[in-house]
Amino acid sequence: MSVSELIEPITGKSGAVSLSAASSWRQGRTMYGGATALIAYTHAIRAFPDLPPLRAAQIGFVAPVSEEVELTAQIMRQGRNVIQVRSEIHCDGGLALTAFMLFGTEREPNALYPGSPPQPMPGPPESYEEMDLGKSLTFLSHNYEMRKAQDVSGPGEPIVRRWFRLKERNVLDPISTIILLGDTMPPGAMRTLQRRGPISSINWSINLLDPAPTTRDGWWLGETRSDGADHGYSSERLSMWNTDGVQAASGLQSVAIFG
Repeated sequence: MSVSELIEPITGKSGAVSLSAASSWRQGRTMYGGATALIAYTHAIRAFPDLPPLRAAQIGFVAPVSEEVELTAQIMRQGRNVIQVRSEIHCDGGLALTAFMLFGTEREPNALYPGSPPQPMPGPPESYEEMDLGKSLTFLSHNYEMRKAQDVSGPGEPIVRRWFRLKERNVLDPISTIILLGDTMPPGAMRTLQRRGPISSINWSINLLDPAPTTRDGWWLGETRSDGADHGYSSERLSMWNTDGVQAASGLQSVAIFG
């Protein structure tokens, strides 16, 4: 089922919601983190439709999310330029996701410094073969097209790069698209694993560099880079660029590595 069907039941009113499309976004015992973050974001902007653009979000993946949830959203503080909103998902009687979001109006720029381009810039997505996602996570094969964006594979420097896009495009607004896609990538630490084992996102912090990002044909370049992995965890630095190499988002994430 599509992403449009996933968010269709969300009205912005706090309370119980049945997410009939949740099964097609499942990742093990829970929904994929980007999809649950999108649910929380969609609830917030539908609860408070006059919010300025999203600038940053801090998201905690607390417990599994299934079809039957309760959604809440609350404005924590409204300043002259920035509105801070807490949006949460409850499931099976407990907190499953908590998101603290910062929405801000545009100011006259003072600091000017563009986001860093990818180093090196890979070839366009069309120059790489499409990845076979049939044996991968079901939500990926149902909803994504994905291509490698690096010529290396296997053990090595803990960096993973992919071109990816949604099969269903022109449905979400640009920021919703970035939120949904931003947690797609496997961790860079995957390339340092000594043995196979499950991997799970614990939290996610994302900064939006452009309130209305655009790209060609829906393609985005994602990169995960481990800052250090040990003791069953990895600190991951996340980046997203459009097809011209213009950075749209940056983030930081803690990942649990089992096995």
